[in-house]
Amino acid sequence: MSKNIRILVGQLNPVVGDIAGNMALARAAREEARAAGADLVVLSEHFVLGYPAEDLVLKPAAVAHSMAAVEALAAETAEGPAVLIGSPWAAEGKLFNSALLLGEGRILARHDKWELPNYGVFDEKRHYTPGGGLPVVVSFKGVRIGIAICEDVWFERLPRALAAAGAELMIVPNASPWRRAIQAERAAAFDRWADVKLPYLWVNQMGGQDELVFDGGSYATDTDYAGRCGLVAQFETGTALVEFDPDTKLFSGLGTGCAGSLEDWEAEYRAAMQALGDYVRKNRFPGVVLGMSGGIDSALTAAIAADALGPDKVWCVMMPSKYTSTDSLEDAKACAEALGCRYGIINIHPGVAAMDQMLGPSFEGMRTDITEENIQSRLRGVTLMALSNKFGQMVVTTGNKSEMAVGYATLYGDMCGGYNALKDFYKTEVFELAKWRNGHVPRGGLAPGGEVIPVRIITKPPSAELRDDQKDEDSLPPYPVLDDILRGLVDREEDLDAILARGHDAATVRRIEHLVYIAEYKRRQAPPGVKVGSKNFGRDRRYPITNRFRDD
Repeated sequence: MSKNIRILVGQLNPVVGDIAGNMALARAAREEARAAGADLVVLSEHFVLGYPAEDLVLKPAAVAHSMAAVEALAAETAEGPAVLIGSPWAAEGKLFNSALLLGEGRILARHDKWELPNYGVFDEKRHYTPGGGLPVVVSFKGVRIGIAICEDVWFERLPRALAAAGAELMIVPNASPWRRAIQAERAAAFDRWADVKLPYLWVNQMGGQDELVFDGGSYATDTDYAGRCGLVAQFETGTALVEFDPDTKLFSGLGTGCAGSLEDWEAEYRAAMQALGDYVRKNRFPGVVLGMSGGIDSALTAAIAADALGPDKVWCVMMPSKYTSTDSLEDAKACAEALGCRYGIINIHPGVAAMDQMLGPSFEGMRTDITEENIQSRLRGVTLMALSNKFGQMVVTTGNKSEMAVGYATLYGDMCGGYNALKDFYKTEVFELAKWRNGHVPRGGLAPGGEVIPVRIITKPPSAELRDDQKDEDSLPPYPVLDDILRGLVDREEDLDAILARGHDAATVRRIEHLVYIAEYKRRQAPPGVKVGSKNFGRDRRYPITNRFRDD
């Protein structure tokens, strides 16, 4: 009877560009594996430089440092556990996205990713050359291990080639970003080659990187792919030890203590929390500051920030004007106090008066309009940026996807900031997420439980409060109507006929289409925000600013 192979799975959170820090994580995992008597450590795709490194991989020094780091780690493997690690790799005048097996003090094998994603948020064909030739199958401790990388298993070509080459276990390092439908998409893709009946280990990156968030969710499965076993929970870092039996060609003891999958609003809240938290931490901000209006967007943003960073690192600032209602003043304070965040008030009325005086001669004889409304918003932006500059906290933007879509936001006003946790949530989704948070404390959340978002914030009609008796529906259709139109125009790229077939008013649909197109210049200047849906504003959707097309 052969001895089982013991494999330590490392679901870790590397930082793009921090080669030394990432290698320290790799070495710590290897030491843990050594202490546990493991034979092999598996880390995620592109781990050494972090993923996605985007055009950083076009800088020769970044690739050279990554390769040197891999070679230095390989030299340490003369004794103890082997390591499978991802890195950019330059060879023969080409650049590859590679997974390297390190052992016996050297690089034992290298697999260059075959399938390079080049859609949505991915641009790998811009950066890498696809691998080819024979699939990489390595004999390791009595087991023939085949190596694939992420997108390689979204197609059947490489899994089938590995099985045909005699692989008995497939190991798949990944940097697969999370999105709302990702579990179903992964399952559908992997079903294409399910008939090969090849046991595999799927190891994913965890953590936020700019607009993307990676959920981890690493798992192992035998030939019954429906019975896969989660090894480390989603949106958590950690390690797990699994054993593979060289005699049975199956994992040993699989099926006990498996981590479950997150679903629905819990998964979406955790994604936003992880993304915002990592953006702040990885960019070394001491905390965040945000405008607390008494509305639902700022309340939910404050909750996400407090959960991600801790209430002591969230500064909520109410900036009232003469149009701010008593309800808003009360609700903003109540929400900040329920979350345990720092709360302050800075009245913008003196600034508005100063601008009125300064611009009075130029505006003489003209009626008040959106100009004066935008001045209020921009004064709030200036105020928050001044606090950020003076004290160091990053400004968090609080606009939602509905507003970003139609341009219902002010450049250099409520759009200013470093990150937007709600950027890919439509307004109707914001309401649902707020209700979910009032009933649940997310795992890892650092803010208190209970009704942290006052019910009145959720139930009152949304308003920017930039003029008397203003309501969002003065300028926009009701949000359920607006969001259905926007999902058609933005997420599904539907023709107007398809949207009109759902019963929408033709004039309204054409107006919203027009607003979406003319707001592109605003979105280009908006801060980044986490992708949660099928198509976010940013990496996913690249429309021209100058654009006269309309679907007539």
